[in-house]
Amino acid sequence: MRPFEARHAARYPVLIGCDEVGRGALCGPVIVAAVHFDPAALPPDLLEALDDSKRLDAATRERLAPRIMEAGRVALAGGSRDLIDRINVRAATLDAMRRAVMRLGIDATVAVDGRDVPPGLSLPCRAFVGGDRLVPQIAASSIVAKVVRDRLMRALARRHPAYAWERNVGYGTAAHRAAMASLGVTRHHRLSFKSRAS
Repeated sequence: MRPFEARHAARYPVLIGCDEVGRGALCGPVIVAAVHFDPAALPPDLLEALDDSKRLDAATRERLAPRIMEAGRVALAGGSRDLIDRINVRAATLDAMRRAVMRLGIDATVAVDGRDVPPGLSLPCRAFVGGDRLVPQIAASSIVAKVVRDRLMRALARRHPAYAWERNVGYGTAAHRAAMASLGVTRHHRLSFKSRAS
């Protein structure tokens, strides 16, 4: 069962939702999306289709992402592999969240998935554990961020086919770890996560 019902649309506040994808990967960037919309103004079928991106299949995410971008205001930001290695993945994620929200240029409350809110914002912020099933804008941001990052990792996979990024999108699957063990790391791998791949 999906978490959002169109008949309850007026109960969901108008705010900015923010979520990341890629924080636990061994390579590639962290991608953050910030999404703003009025849930009551969304097409009812779109609101009811929203969910945690991990609970949706790839075809559904690809279908929903452009509709979200058309129906709301969306901004993206990334934390590069270099930034992750320099300041750690948590700090890089929060920095990308701050930049994505600022790019929207909207004065609204920010709802973030997880336990941390990005520092340095003058807007009111609140963190929600499991927020992508509680706040429709967070669910929407998780879908957009997932689609954008997966496309990027599929493009990188064409240059580095041995690592199977088109399937594992940079996460530590057995095939990915085996390729790292036999071929070494690429410039896209996070050196700060090297111990996790062994």
